[in-house]
Amino acid sequence: MRNTTKLKAILKQYHIDLSMKEDDIIVFNIIHRETAAITSFEDASYSKLIAKAYSFMQKQIKLHRSC
Repeated sequence: MRNTTKLKAILKQYHIDLSMKEDDIIVFNIIHRETAAITSFEDASYSKLIAKAYSFMQKQIKLHRSC
């Protein structure tokens, strides 16, 4: 699955905030649209951040469906 497809799926449920630390580490914050819960991911690779956030989102969806 392409990063743009994953990002599109993430944006349907989360607001995002991207920033960079001084040592070229990207900080990717996702804020849930309904609960305002914030989750942060950090990595030097944008692709890894998208993969981490997408995986987190999938786990959250699975968790809520089982409740």
